[in-house]
Amino acid sequence: MKRFAGLTRTGMTSDMMEDEELLAKFRERIPLGRVCEPHEVAAVIAFLASADASFVTGANVAVDGGVSASNGQPPLA
Repeated sequence: MKRFAGLTRTGMTSDMMEDEELLAKFRERIPLGRVCEPHEVAAVIAFLASADASFVTGANVAVDGGVSASNGQPPLA
């Protein structure tokens, strides 16, 4: 099964963020329809580091806008 990754806006992806054609392809595959912002990743990290996650062990938390929960197909027109 082919996996599609999400995309997070960072300094390392700044060139990609300027390519509207590429961004459109990512948005088409990301169920939330947008790229991830760094604060959204930071919020998950903060939760996992907090006492609120004290009983969370061995979990893989996808911060990918629903990509890993989807079938990877673009939405129907």
